[in-house]
Amino acid sequence: MIVPILGNVTYQITLDPTVWIFDDRKIILEEAFSNQETNEEIDEAKLAAERWEKAITTSRQARPPVNKSLTKHERENILKYSYVMPINDFLDYAEIKDGSNTVSLKTETGDVNLTLEELYNSYLLFAIDGQPLKEDGPVHLIFKDGSNKKTPIKGINKIIIN
Repeated sequence: MIVPILGNVTYQITLDPTVWIFDDRKIILEEAFSNQETNEEIDEAKLAAERWEKAITTSRQARPPVNKSLTKHERENILKYSYVMPINDFLDYAEIKDGSNTVSLKTETGDVNLTLEELYNSYLLFAIDGQPLKEDGPVHLIFKDGSNKKTPIKGINKIIIN
């Protein structure tokens, strides 16, 4: 149930999607693709303020944001939704080396090749109804534009940066 990021990176990292359910960065699947036009028109000053706040908070924590404790209501709500995780933070942590521009996704059915830009602009679906993906898992890749939402890339078990 883990997905390593390997290849032309400074740090080879291993993703464990089973713990993302507790990560504050997760996004409810339906919300990830709603109001896409509105999301594109967000004020740049607001985005800069959010990045600044995140940088301050992250420097204090030195680890990814994780829910400290969940109320009973929050625990029940987790099991109601399907979730995606933006992959860009993980790619940044791996520190992709200069000259890299393609990616190979190793899946159960063979390799899928993408550009690095396509990978950066993607989500990893990791839970349906609050449960990890057991069939065709551990993650599915869905482009942020939603173009493959109905037919995601399934069964990804390794990401290799070329």
